[in-house]
Amino acid sequence: MALAAERIPNDSKVLNILLWVGQITLAGMFGMAGVAKATRPIAELAPQIPWTADMPEVLVRFIGTAELLGALGLVLPALTRIRPVLTPLAAAGLVTIMALASVFHATRAEPGGIVVNLLLGSIAAFVAWGRYRKAPIAAR
Repeated sequence: MALAAERIPNDSKVLNILLWVGQITLAGMFGMAGVAKATRPIAELAPQIPWTADMPEVLVRFIGTAELLGALGLVLPALTRIRPVLTPLAAAGLVTIMALASVFHATRAEPGGIVVNLLLGSIAAFVAWGRYRKAPIAAR
């Protein structure tokens, strides 16, 4: 019995660590991509992200801003414990962005983009589930 009781805190500690790793990883990736799409000239962006040359600039800027805000939402509410319920909502928003991006890349026959979207979307779904259901962060 004591062994089972000891396992529960360790399991939740491991889950919490995995969630933080996911949050920080996603925040870094979406933060960098968001800043680039929101601020860099399209001509500089297009060699690295080819689809940006084919889309209206305002859409590229909107996507970049959404990604940047999602990145901030993954970390800041949880870190400050001010409205931490925003963290799983930010993760769910990024799942939505990745689902839409997968459809977009499928229409352009870009399997590499789909794989990246599915990977990032899966991590974001894990964070959304974990921070909402299994290891929510308590508000101050």
